Amino acid sequence: MKLDYKNDIKKEIEESLNVKKLLLSKSIDDINKATNILVDAIKNGNKIYLCGNGGSASDSQHIACELVGRMRKNSISVPAFSLATNISTLTALANDFGYENIFSRQLAVYAKKGDVLIVISTSGKSLNIINAVAEARKLSMKIIVMTGKRENELSKMVDLTIKTPSDDTPRIQEAHILIGHIIASILEKELGS
Repeated sequence: MKLDYKNDIKKEIEESLNVKKLLLSKSIDDINKATNILVDAIKNGNKIYLCGNGGSASDSQHIACELVGRMRKNSISVPAFSLATNISTLTALANDFGYENIFSRQLAVYAKKGDVLIVISTSGKSLNIINAVAEARKLSMKIIVMTGKRENELSKMVDLTIKTPSDDTPRIQEAHILIGHIIASILEKELGS
């Protein structure tokens, strides 16, 4: 006998749609500001760094991939790097300097004034993310955080916070990928060949 999960499926899809409708009404100005920050940085020869933990680490890698490659048709060729992808570097830094410094140490080596750091954190509480933001501040980087709806420590430390109007981690992460795709699509339009 096959079970019927249609109500569960419908509920998940409706929750996702509701969060995206709220995102449209509450976050469009912040997404626009973030896109302008990124366009200006790239036009000035700067780079974009992204980081996050767990699913947000995957999101940082996914968004960097879209920026370096292409979204729909054009080659973007934006210099974007996920700080969560080099397992040898991550494990060495965690072993030698502590997990809380895996992103900040990379920024100290690679980043410079005028570069942009995009941090992705559903909670805004991760110490390695907070330390990355502190390092980015020292380097006079622009900093954008994508997070959930709750006020958190990160929001007070950055140039721009894009809040997803939800407390539910899966819904927040779905919105973060949507935001990343929107930004990549606009950058492709503005900067693509």
